[in-house]
Amino acid sequence: MNSYELVIPTLFGIEAVVAREVRDLGYETTEVSDGRVCFLGDDEAIVRVNLCIRSGERVLIKVGEFEARTFTELFDGCRALDWPRWIPKHGAFPVKGHSVRSTLFSVPDCQKIIKKSVADTLGSRYSLGRMPEDGELYQIQFSILKDRVTLMIDTSGEGLHKRGYRKDTSNRAPIRETLAAAMVQLSFWNEHRILCDPFCGSGTIPIEAAMIAKNMAPGLRRSFAAEEFSWLDKSLWEEIRQELQDQITEAKDTLIYASDIDPACVRLTMKNASAARVDPLVRAGVRDVRDLKFRDPRGIIITNPPYGERLGDAKEAKALSRVMGQVFPTFPDWSYYIITPDEDFEKDFGKKASKKRKLYNGMIRCQYYQYFAPKK
Repeated sequence: MNSYELVIPTLFGIEAVVAREVRDLGYETTEVSDGRVCFLGDDEAIVRVNLCIRSGERVLIKVGEFEARTFTELFDGCRALDWPRWIPKHGAFPVKGHSVRSTLFSVPDCQKIIKKSVADTLGSRYSLGRMPEDGELYQIQFSILKDRVTLMIDTSGEGLHKRGYRKDTSNRAPIRETLAAAMVQLSFWNEHRILCDPFCGSGTIPIEAAMIAKNMAPGLRRSFAAEEFSWLDKSLWEEIRQELQDQITEAKDTLIYASDIDPACVRLTMKNASAARVDPLVRAGVRDVRDLKFRDPRGIIITNPPYGERLGDAKEAKALSRVMGQVFPTFPDWSYYIITPDEDFEKDFGKKASKKRKLYNGMIRCQYYQYFAPKK
């Protein structure tokens, strides 16, 4: 079986969550750094991690790494790598990437140099003056950080946050599925405790929690670029998908409440929950957060309240924080987890968080405020 160094890019702040997921799948991490988790794996790992990882953004194969401060060094370092191992005669190999704090700061120029170098290497191996690129896709990704070049091939295709259940998000700016899953995993919630999201939007947090409760792999109902790789056994996908399908549970004891003041959001939440096949676990209704009530003595609130550009008025967002500060403590034995970019949230909410963690919701820098219930 082939062995690879695999790289999972992550949203900043959730690297430890992804590293734990990788270890739970049976693989040892080799590096956990800002925005990425690396580990060693085989053909099965490419398939299993793509299907199972909840909070990672994609799965990349590291082809090589080297220092480069000039375009000549970039070209030569790239050409020294064994590209024919990965890309067949008819494979398409577009190039994209980024450069941070490096001498080679022009991304378009780096793309052109890498593309030409790979084409030269493949052309020499296959005795072709021009590569046809009319076959399956082998997307090349590059990262240049402080003149250190990392070249990779993307096995995922679309980002792993694309689960396939959220077709319509027109109600307002939604939270990314991978971040929602990380927020649930960073809480102390489990399938035997009640969970509530009183600002459900398109239902991403409740749905991701329901998928965790059902032990449902997030990638079961989507396709991946590596399914078309000529050197990867296609039967692995079928075998592992069936194995994961057999592991899904009914989670009959799980109760997940979703509410929103906007009826369109509630309808969309249930539409998405149905598409994700978790609707029996999610109870959604129209409700103002001021009217939030629970009979259950213990539970967890995990939410992404509207703020700033999402709400349209920063003052209104701060007023909403004060409302939450009045309502949430009326459930003294509940824990609550709130993500917001408002640096003054604790002041408006009226209580210091037990813990807070810096996370990014897209390009928005946020804090994940965590309020723990008293230990009993």
